[in-house]
Amino acid sequence: MSETGRGAAELLRAVGLLADGPVRWGSPVPSRKPGVYLVELGAPLASAPLELTLVGQWLERLPGLRLDGAHPTSKALSARLASFWWPDATVLFAGGAERSIGARVAGLLSHVPGDRQPHSEGQWLHLLRGLDRRGIRIWWAETGAPEEYLDALFDAFGEGRIAPPGRPPEALALPWANQRRPTGERQAHGITGAVAAEEPRAPEPERRVVEVPAGDADGARPEERNSGTTRRAPSPPRTSGPLRAPAIRRASSTAARPSPATGARGAPQGGRGAPEPIQLSQPALDRMTAELDDLTRIKRREVVARIKSAREHGDLKENAEYHAARAEQSFLEGRVQALEDRLRRAVVVEEVATGRVMIGSSVRLETDGDEVTYTIVGSAEADPAAGRLSIVSPVGAALLGAVAGSEVEVRTPRGSVRYRVLAVD
Repeated sequence: MSETGRGAAELLRAVGLLADGPVRWGSPVPSRKPGVYLVELGAPLASAPLELTLVGQWLERLPGLRLDGAHPTSKALSARLASFWWPDATVLFAGGAERSIGARVAGLLSHVPGDRQPHSEGQWLHLLRGLDRRGIRIWWAETGAPEEYLDALFDAFGEGRIAPPGRPPEALALPWANQRRPTGERQAHGITGAVAAEEPRAPEPERRVVEVPAGDADGARPEERNSGTTRRAPSPPRTSGPLRAPAIRRASSTAARPSPATGARGAPQGGRGAPEPIQLSQPALDRMTAELDDLTRIKRREVVARIKSAREHGDLKENAEYHAARAEQSFLEGRVQALEDRLRRAVVVEEVATGRVMIGSSVRLETDGDEVTYTIVGSAEADPAAGRLSIVSPVGAALLGAVAGSEVEVRTPRGSVRYRVLAVD
């Protein structure tokens, strides 16, 4: 067998694992330990033996499935799946099990295309015609580092491999039914909505306690708003009548104001509601977009290269350099997900010169004889140490709508802090 056409047992040995098995497709795997497993054809096939009826049933179960953004026909979807087929390969899928190989393979065997559980990663296998008649086998190897060795298996599978005609040029060199790598890279198949949406959870009872700890008067905690602030516009001293102290008084024209009907995180009181939009200035949106582009186009490739280099230095379980690179990769992917979530919910607030404090305003304040300058920003870009206050922080929320000459008072466990607005830019 050629180097690029190595079978499952050869791939396992190539990464330093002892191959066990095989068992026929449909038979249980007698291993209850963590490790990796591979699904292998009895012999290479020139084209994907997709069953159009099975693809059609998959589509019927998922009205929201899209191919390049449009609802496809069964033939169009089958053609896209077939374009990822390797005519010289026998390995169709490789997976990892953190706990039990046998249990994970059982989930793969029982999976129904479109379901979220128990094994949606390998669901393309169930779209093939006559699985039990094609000599499909399952090999496995036990290891305490399944993700690391799975990544190494993917490298061994793609080493020296040349894409056949018709294969998408941006596609990853993965076994046919694999759709992502442990390092976060995803197969560019253009299919979305391939599994059923997660069922909504019942709303939890409202349990909200708001405290402003000592040291938070400058808005270090954006999630705690409506926490006892008052604003006094310039006016003659009150000579009679009771003193009123509303939580926050704001002008109705102030932009980027939290709704009084929402809680601290923007969800309707008493329920979860839709995700809260994140208000951003245009410069902040540009910075986030540029950071996301840098992380996905440059930093992601760099960290993947470091992971692959570190993997060559020896045993993955005891390889400190490898685990440091994986930890960096995990942090990077977390940051990518956070940025993507913020950009999906971003609402750009137009900066209008109204003379009132709004998102994007630079505010010069006087407090206890000292002058400070803050920039009012959305919660996603808050950094009190750098002088950027969130619009949902105690001080930021109190300042919204204020004009030069206004006074703002914020109550904290340390006592009241009073700010006088000197200028709004």
